[in-house]
Amino acid sequence: MMLTEQQKVLVKATVPILRESGVALTDYFYKRMLNNNPELKETFNMGHQRSGAQASALAGAVLAYAENIDDPMVLAPVVELICNKHVSLNIQAPDYNIVGENLLYSISEVLSIPMDAPLIDAWKAAYFQLADLFIATEKKLYEEQAAKVGSWVGWRNFVVDKKVRESNEVTSYYFVPEDGKAIPLFKPGQYVTVRVYVSELGIKQPRQYSLSNMPGEDFLRISVKREDPHQEGQNPGYVSSTLHNIINEKDVVELTAPIGNFVLVNPSNVNVLISAGVGLTPMVSMLKSLSNQSSKAVHFIHTSRGSTAHALRDEVKGIASSNDTVKLHINYRNISSTDVQGEDYHTHGHLNLNDLSADWLPADADYYLCGPIAFMQEKRKELVEFGISNDRIHSEAFSTGGVPA
Repeated sequence: MMLTEQQKVLVKATVPILRESGVALTDYFYKRMLNNNPELKETFNMGHQRSGAQASALAGAVLAYAENIDDPMVLAPVVELICNKHVSLNIQAPDYNIVGENLLYSISEVLSIPMDAPLIDAWKAAYFQLADLFIATEKKLYEEQAAKVGSWVGWRNFVVDKKVRESNEVTSYYFVPEDGKAIPLFKPGQYVTVRVYVSELGIKQPRQYSLSNMPGEDFLRISVKREDPHQEGQNPGYVSSTLHNIINEKDVVELTAPIGNFVLVNPSNVNVLISAGVGLTPMVSMLKSLSNQSSKAVHFIHTSRGSTAHALRDEVKGIASSNDTVKLHINYRNISSTDVQGEDYHTHGHLNLNDLSADWLPADADYYLCGPIAFMQEKRKELVEFGISNDRIHSEAFSTGGVPA
């Protein structure tokens, strides 16, 4: 369906409404769609529905699309990010018809616009233009998965081979395929989607987790933070709570194949890995791979609330101690009487990259950020202030939506 110039004008005319009421519209849309199609509750993260994160992310995406309707390819990086996430959830082409129908009816019902109005026709053309782009992009990703040795399309059963406590809030899960067949070589930084039955909801739920092990091993490992409902006013995560409290060794979970575009751009260059909290998980995968294959320096900069919250600490220290190309800088926001400076941590308090010496932040290095959104926004700003080009800075969001620059 081709958008006419008049339809583009109509879509752009909705921008002010989307800025003001976009979240209300998308919240209504999700409730409408999941009520009419309850089977999709096993595809969408109900924790994000509960928190409103999903509605906010979709509202931002719809607004960005309307603002750039004359040249949607401006949004290509966002489209690539979303398509990777869709494939990780096994979203298929027919699902776009369900989403499109409910979105159009939501626009009509929330804005009190008849379904036969020109504006609805305009948004129908706009939506299916975008859907065609998504479907074509995802088709290529599915084909790549199907062709890759050891990979698969859709859900595959894995057994929890090991469950290892890494800190007072992070536990690692080692998965091996139930069918005993091969697993694929993934790219350091990629993630899998784990789906488990959540008794509280009475349905299965998916959640994406970065892989924290190195490609080429005979298992897939994720390291999961327990979401504390009393911490920062957050609700407990349905999947993380189930993994921590219910799932044990020998249990079976469902996984989709590794995917994601937060990967090393140039392994042969100097790479600086900057993380906070559980954001270190893809960085550990990158670090292990780089320490095995690159002769260039790797700078690993990590901040944690303290030693008891610092996951995979001994593993990272072991890599650094056995490889003189790896430089390690650990920051604790809070230190205890047993923490030894220079051994357990290097600085404490708030991590500011501008406080590091210039040799930590080379102008020609590639930079990778992972952690809470505010952390990544702040570190990107500090790097730019330090003189690092924006195109050398790569970010990963392990929550709904992307990372605003």
